[in-house]
Amino acid sequence: MKKVILLILVGWLAVAQVFAQKEWKIVPGKITTEWAAKVNASSPHAEYPRPQLTRNNNWKNLNGLWRYTILPDAADAQIPESFDGDILVPFAVESALSGVGRAVGKESVLWYYREIEIPSSLRKGKVLLHFGAVDWAAQVYVNGTKVGAHEGGYDPFSFDISSALNKGTKQKIAVRVWDPTDEGPQPAGKQVNKPESIWYTPVTGIWQTVWVEAVPETYILSTRQTPDIDKSQLQLTVETSNLQTGDQIKVTALDGSVKVTEQLLTDGETTLSIPNAKLWSPENPFLYDLKITILRKGKIIDEVGSYFGMRKISMSKDQNGIQRMMLNNEFVFQYGPLDQGWWPDGLYTAPTDEALVFDILKTREMGFNMIRKHIKVEPARWYYHCDKLGMLVWQDMPSGDRGDNKWSQHLRVKMPAGEKVDADHDLIAQAPDLKFDKERSAESERIFRKEWKAIMDKFHNYPSIVVWVPFNEAWGQFKTKDIVEWTMKYDSSRLINAASGGNFFVGLSPILDLHYYTGPAMPDPAVYGSKQILVLGEFGGLGLPVKDHVWLDKGNWGYKSYDDKEKLLVEYAKLIGRLPELIRAGLSAAVYTQTTDVEIETNGLMTYDRKVIKIPVDELKKIHSKLYNK
Repeated sequence: MKKVILLILVGWLAVAQVFAQKEWKIVPGKITTEWAAKVNASSPHAEYPRPQLTRNNNWKNLNGLWRYTILPDAADAQIPESFDGDILVPFAVESALSGVGRAVGKESVLWYYREIEIPSSLRKGKVLLHFGAVDWAAQVYVNGTKVGAHEGGYDPFSFDISSALNKGTKQKIAVRVWDPTDEGPQPAGKQVNKPESIWYTPVTGIWQTVWVEAVPETYILSTRQTPDIDKSQLQLTVETSNLQTGDQIKVTALDGSVKVTEQLLTDGETTLSIPNAKLWSPENPFLYDLKITILRKGKIIDEVGSYFGMRKISMSKDQNGIQRMMLNNEFVFQYGPLDQGWWPDGLYTAPTDEALVFDILKTREMGFNMIRKHIKVEPARWYYHCDKLGMLVWQDMPSGDRGDNKWSQHLRVKMPAGEKVDADHDLIAQAPDLKFDKERSAESERIFRKEWKAIMDKFHNYPSIVVWVPFNEAWGQFKTKDIVEWTMKYDSSRLINAASGGNFFVGLSPILDLHYYTGPAMPDPAVYGSKQILVLGEFGGLGLPVKDHVWLDKGNWGYKSYDDKEKLLVEYAKLIGRLPELIRAGLSAAVYTQTTDVEIETNGLMTYDRKVIKIPVDELKKIHSKLYNK
């Protein structure tokens, strides 16, 4: 009898395990990438999420199935006692990969709940709870105690949850999220509640990795590393928590296993000498390793790993008196796609890390050396892959508060020989004293400044990022002079592109950025070239919807559309063939729209599901190679 009961119990456990494995499935009805089938619901995005500050064997990934519910917004709401079902973290609730596929809206809030185990091995010091990104306003509870709140959809944040933990291993985490999408003043990028044209599906809630980490009472919070190739130095700041009198910080720079330099510090600031530095570039993306250790009477208290690249981005005149964008003191024409980082199955979140790398790899194989990350910030691992693969990155600030835009300033335009300026662009820049800035509320301004600074802080260490772009096409553009001057002062190690295709405020920042569809064209070097770097921040947009690989069956569009791949190839080759003339005249960079289709916008070099590359990779590389001839 006991054997029978035991066999029944084992059988029920096996059935329960099968049902547990089947309680998540992708929401049907939309196209998917090949990586959707590879998503492991028990541990999606299991990779270490913070490559610029690593600790070994003292962290736990909390991605996986959480409980969720969507409730009416209420200021005094308590943690729910019941839930609607399961959601797969870290995929936004609107996405297919979340297993939910529901809208939330500003009148409602999204709750997450999960019971976790934190083993005793992670309880020897402090326990930190990390979120890669949550869109937009999050309140976090551990065992019913509120441990913190955060506003911002694009910057990582953490809370010390040590005092809220129960004595045992089992802990309860709840997260409340409110996100008004385009009905609020916060940065929202391309998200809108009613998607159309260049505006896409909302992304609400957790969309990057959630994890816990054990640290000692005295630990390293962050580093800030800035290369100076002209002096063969690395400026380094180490921020610590609870550093004690007599503690030392040991900093070691490594070239593989070879020690380059080592210093012992009593505070957190130093300058490391990097003799005969190997420079980071797209042709040779060399990275030095960095090891930072807190010592107390010779004993290791905390230790982290990091890395850095020795590279310089700057502005300098060529022999014709035209300002050029210089990489490591040499002119390198930068050409890359507008990359929005959207996925049909995960929206803001790539299905897997392999998928995250795929777009960068294909971009490189196509012969691009730069990516403009458009109106979105990626997980830290995306920039890590760019660092490793040698992709230059222009990083946009996600726009928000877009209503009542004032887009009135235009530039004198230079076209390739034989081409005429269209009527929309044949206007001279307005007088600089006219007011085209948007009037934002004090709350809107506070939100923008806080998140822009947080983004610049969190991603400062990635050598691939060479340009910051605070504004795009006058979308919410405000206090331009103040914002741009602050940005230039805050990070003088990078170039600032004040307003990509927006209200230009000629002469304000190092870069003057024209958008021209289909193009190509450039700001007139005879008018602007002696003062600013001239770039074509968006052009192209040649469209080709591919049957069975589109988001919707109708409404698909490109800035100029074609019905077969052969025509697309011919027109693309003609378009790019006009660039060398502009490069000789003073063009320093160009950005083609775009890497992939996104929803009904079908002007990508790849389909939205990444299953079709519309122009062969080898053809693209051959076409692009002519742009880099010196």
